[in-house]
Amino acid sequence: MQAAPLHLDTPPWRLSGTVLGALLNDPAALAALGDALHQPPHKAPPRAPVLEVKPRHTWAADGDAIAVPGAVLVGVSLAIVLGHGAHRVQASDALALVAGWLVAGDLSLPLPGHYRPSVRLKARDGFCPLGQVLVPAAAVPQPDALATQVLVDGVCVQRASTAGRQRGVAQLIADVSQFMTLQPGDVLLLGATHGAPLVLPGQAVQLLIDGVGTLGFTLVAEP
Repeated sequence: MQAAPLHLDTPPWRLSGTVLGALLNDPAALAALGDALHQPPHKAPPRAPVLEVKPRHTWAADGDAIAVPGAVLVGVSLAIVLGHGAHRVQASDALALVAGWLVAGDLSLPLPGHYRPSVRLKARDGFCPLGQVLVPAAAVPQPDALATQVLVDGVCVQRASTAGRQRGVAQLIADVSQFMTLQPGDVLLLGATHGAPLVLPGQAVQLLIDGVGTLGFTLVAEP
């Protein structure tokens, strides 16, 4: 099946303006927090998905220059584009609701380690680059087993996989749909692998997900 160009304002692949990212979906990220998970105000590890909203001003496109105040963490995430609404669905039914897949970047200023990061560290202009080519859902039958890479100036600095997440694609959709209704066109990010590399202004980044594609951008220093 051929990938379809993603037109942000044209049905049936119009993005709704709601892009949600799953935080702490890599078990290594939870483990890195150690005893902080059991300290106030939460006092226990999260039982439901921990989500962040990626507002429209955070979106960037393939080839964009993204202004940053200094070194930033750059991860790669599988973006799940919903083709149907999801409300209290079961994991066994969740993949049938997916329209397709995108490559997404997850940028952040270095985090202090707490699992409720400040909005100013993550929801900045351009900090959620999204691929512009939607790969149909059927073209990627095993979204939980895709190799990923982060390249900086042409050198691979992180190799990982979409495998081994706290919640795989179907379970993430199902669990999120238990407490909020996902609409057609919503995008759910599976979440980046723990240990995202630091990238400096002036460097070029390329994000790769096998079977889904590539996404490239450059970082430039804020004026």
